Order: sequence, then C-alpha cells, then structure tokens
Amino acid sequence: MAYQYIRLDLEDAVARLTLNRPERLNALNTAMHGEIRAAIDALEAERARVLVITGAGRAFCAGQDLGDRAVAADGGRPDLGESIERNYKPLVLRLRQLPIPVIAAVNGIAAGAGANLALACDLVIAAQSAAFIQSFAKLGLVPDSGGTYFLPHLVGTARALGLALLGERLEAERAAQWGLIWSCVPDDAFAGAVATLAAKLAQGPTLGYARTKAALYAAQSEGLAASIDRERDFQRELGRTSDYAEGVRAFAEKRAARFAGR
Repeated sequence: MAYQYIRLDLEDAVARLTLNRPERLNALNTAMHGEIRAAIDALEAERARVLVITGAGRAFCAGQDLGDRAVAADGGRPDLGESIERNYKPLVLRLRQLPIPVIAAVNGIAAGAGANLALACDLVIAAQSAAFIQSFAKLGLVPDSGGTYFLPHLVGTARALGLALLGERLEAERAAQWGLIWSCVPDDAFAGAVATLAAKLAQGPTLGYARTKAALYAAQSEGLAASIDRERDFQRELGRTSDYAEGVRAFAEKRAARFAGR
C-alpha cells in the first residue's frame, strides 16, 4: 500500500512506522490515522516481531492537527470528542493490545496527543534533545488519548497534575528520571540505541512478550489474586512453547538462546 503521511519499513522482523508530515511537525489528521491503522493491520501478515514508531524531521508528533477537527453538523463549534472516539481511542487500545513489543522512538518534540501516543507504547526511548508537553491546558482542554490514565500511573498524581495543569515542557532527561519513559540517550547515540533495542526484542520470545504485556496492563486495574491467576494461566501456556524449551536448553548449555518467536 502506498502511504502519503507515514512510512512503513520492515527489516529483520522489525517494523518501523514513521509519522511523515515533517512540515507540520507530524501533527495527526484523519487521513494519517487511517494510514496508521492500515499499517498496523499489515504487521501480522508481515510477521513483524517488534514495532518502532518515530517521526520524520525534527519532531516526534505535535499532536492533533487543529485544522482537521470535525465541525459540528450545524456548522458551529467542532465536536472534539468525535476524533477521540473514531481515531485516538482505537489507536491507543490497539497499540496496547498488539501481541508484539511497541517502541516509541521520540526523536524530537512530543506534544499533546503526540506525547500520549508515545506513552501508549510499551517502551519509550527519547533523544536527549526531545521533550514532552501536555499542551492541552493551553487550549482549555483535558489531556486526552489516554493522558489522564498514563500520567498518574507513571509519575504519580502530584507530577501528573503539574504536567497537565501547567503544560510546561518536560525535557527527556527529566522524563526518564521521573519514570515517565524508559530511557534518554544522547542525540548522536539515539539511532543506534533504537536499532539495538529493536533488534534485541525482535530476537526474543515473542509470545512471552505478548503475555507479559497483557498481564502487566491488566494488573493495573485488578487485584493481586486475579493477577496471580493470570500469571498461572500464562505460565501454563508458555511452558509448552518451543521458546521455553530453547530457553532451558540455552541456560543449561551456557549460551545465548535462539528464540523463534513461538
């Protein structure tokens, strides 16, 4: 499929989805959302084992393209909830439910919905010059695209409120110190660090990763007993996989495991 607003590349089981509107700082519009959905749909057929999402040019994603919001049927003020229901909610939930690890490679500014798109991914690695901005308050809005859920879970209520109410720029290095993201690396090492991380995950136990995602995300809304029950069920399943058998052999033979992803 030919894309206008994104690029999708696949090499060595690593899919790389690049938001490609650099002249608009990769701001999201309706057509772009459609292309992202199509690209994610293609991953299973392509047997991708990890997905990297990044941005073209100097930004990761500046959030919603404000000029692309749906206008009310009567020609009045726009229905901002419509694009959340149609585009952002399905995208965020799809990323969380993908049975492969998803890396946000934040190469530059990540603002508004763009910041929360990054936080919807499983691992966020950012260049040192990157920054995160919950810019919604500057428009009189609440953080969306999962922002009100991600922020307090990741950094606690006090810092979540500071980020949401003030809309201030949070540098990548401090974001890593706060636990908002996985890591911050110097700009000149960023591309190599992303490639190394993606390659490591692509060579790992894919089904184990999928069940780990499912277990950790489910545990955020359920009790300890239910979490242990899920762990039991997943271990029962994973203990019968080829990857588990290979992991045990590799441990006994004191060598690196060669996982097949099944």
